[in-house]
Amino acid sequence: MASPTVTQFRSALYARVSTKDKGQDYTNQLNQLREFAARQGWTIVVEFCDTVTGGTSERVEFQRMFQAASRREFDVLLFWSLDRLSREGAFETLQHLQRLTSYGVAWRSFTEQYLDSTGIFREAVISILAVVAKQEKVRIRERVLAGLATARHKGTRLGRPKVFVSHLRIESLRKEGKSWREIAKLLSISTATARRSEQAGSRAVIGNHAAV
Repeated sequence: MASPTVTQFRSALYARVSTKDKGQDYTNQLNQLREFAARQGWTIVVEFCDTVTGGTSERVEFQRMFQAASRREFDVLLFWSLDRLSREGAFETLQHLQRLTSYGVAWRSFTEQYLDSTGIFREAVISILAVVAKQEKVRIRERVLAGLATARHKGTRLGRPKVFVSHLRIESLRKEGKSWREIAKLLSISTATARRSEQAGSRAVIGNHAAV
């Protein structure tokens, strides 16, 4: 099926204000977005509005917007600015845009004209964002590795703490008729750890007898 022309676009609007934006609501954003959509000849089919921080994607209307996008209920998402769409960081925000693209939904920022996947430079914009997202992912990984290296240098023990379990205690509980599940619960360990500890203890006893 042929892609819709500009005048056939069904558009969705997304507006957001933070709980910290005292005395503000999203009315001004919506008015400007509606006027812009009208000038483009787009038909507004749905509007999504959140009054919550943009630092998380766990926003009711934000999630509802993605659900509608996945069902292709609109062709283009229009938002006032990128930080109104998300303030989670560059990598996460770009992932949201790529997710819309994967659904076949275009997107456009009202205040940032270069953030436009509806124009003739659509492929270039998407390619650039993909590169930026990849670089951001690399930087995040580098920061994590640098943090781990610093922690090791300071002598910080990394990974899960070691669990020390007495195999004699386990043997005693087994003789009392306790199940592996009951033993694990009593000692706050997994059943697998309890079994391994008991087996390791048995091997040690056999080894000691052999050495005598």
